[in-house]
Amino acid sequence: MNPIVELRDLHKHYQQGELEVKAVDNVSLAIEKGDFAALCGPSGSGKTSILNLIGGLDSVTSGKVILEGTDLSALKNGELAEIRKNRIGFVFQAYNLIPVMTAYENAAFVLDLQGVDPAVSRAQVMKTLADVGLTGLEDRRPDQMSGGQQQRVAIARAIVTQPAIVLADEPTANVDSKTAESLLDLMETLNREQGVTFLFSTHDQHVMDRAKRIIHILDGQVESDELKAV
Repeated sequence: MNPIVELRDLHKHYQQGELEVKAVDNVSLAIEKGDFAALCGPSGSGKTSILNLIGGLDSVTSGKVILEGTDLSALKNGELAEIRKNRIGFVFQAYNLIPVMTAYENAAFVLDLQGVDPAVSRAQVMKTLADVGLTGLEDRRPDQMSGGQQQRVAIARAIVTQPAIVLADEPTANVDSKTAESLLDLMETLNREQGVTFLFSTHDQHVMDRAKRIIHILDGQVESDELKAV
């Protein structure tokens, strides 16, 4: 199989005074198309660092991050920005919506950056907002929406461009358990019916229970990689 993402001998080290911290320590793994996978581990285990390296938000110390055959570690900042804009969707625990924009405008933001024709963009955005259960809320700003609704806008923004992969960093951290289950229902449906590939960073049991693949991270290393029985 041709993985969407492949990590080869990946290292990310930080210097804290005289101490070298190995946030990611020789990680090799592949994420396949259609995966609904979770990087799990305690705070400080390195799971978010791995997600940031895959997303091109941080640079590697050594090793490779290969996305759809392209070695991200060899790209310049402008080239990385193009990859992020066109091939990677992001969902953050703090939503990261633009507060002065409506739900529609937030969801359309990346399409606008891509220069998509306005009519085509509108059709894509309206369909995606409907897919995530936000029909009728298109004109609301983030401060007029609940946490769960804001995260649905963030998911819409992440998937509207039909990226190769959606990276979701603790997407249920700021919502209650009922809302978390609703968001996971949504992402599970997108994965099953539209083939959207998700990679989560989490220590939330709700996410771990739903993930089809659990990758345990400890001290910057892959401790285990388990594909659940269907």
